[in-house]
Amino acid sequence: MTKTILITGGSRGIGRATALLCAAKGWNVAINYAHNEAAAADTLAEVEAAGAAGFTMQGDVRDEMAMITLFDRTVATFSNIDGVVNNAGIVAPKSTVTEMSVERMRRVFDTNILGAYIVAREAARRLSNGGSIVNVSSAAARLGSAFEYVDYAGSKGAVDTMTTGLSLELAASGVRVNAVRPGLIETDIHASGGQPDRAERVGSRMPLGRAGTADEVANTIIWLLSDEASYVTGAFLDVSGGR
Repeated sequence: MTKTILITGGSRGIGRATALLCAAKGWNVAINYAHNEAAAADTLAEVEAAGAAGFTMQGDVRDEMAMITLFDRTVATFSNIDGVVNNAGIVAPKSTVTEMSVERMRRVFDTNILGAYIVAREAARRLSNGGSIVNVSSAAARLGSAFEYVDYAGSKGAVDTMTTGLSLELAASGVRVNAVRPGLIETDIHASGGQPDRAERVGSRMPLGRAGTADEVANTIIWLLSDEASYVTGAFLDVSGGR
């Protein structure tokens, strides 16, 4: 049976890489994006070129009705949802906590925590036995991101807590909930944080001597979505090069 996977933040970076690996398996893909319509269209074109079916839909994860509509459209298009990749998230420019404005913190927390909870809630309402939710957290939840992104790290700590709690709530229904925690990965999130060269600059300090790639994270997500991970729930898989 063909799986249907819904991915938030699916137009770029880890979300895009996950969408393309889903397509390579022949899975249907619902691609959510916040702003970059061109990137989403390009991702969908590659999904379809691989012979898979999909669609794109704009929507901010902070917007409850937009997310409900996204899930409704996915079910209407493909009849079911088998997996949800709760991936959308943001980072603000490098800063110490003492310099962070309330507006900055509210935007990070609303997107990375409230948005993640809304998506997880809709997934929990719709997935059935055999379904899989993969939350994209971060190694920052363990490391704290001092002098850079403590607000981002804290938001991902909340995602970790939600992963544990939701995995227990849904276990009896056969729905698995896990998280991946990427470390330093080559994506454009660093540019949005004001450090476009961060992966290249810091990569040599990792135990494996380099930054990771979006595909390396996506491969872990695909495994968690697959039936091969059927006895894995409440788990945190660090894709962080040993850090």
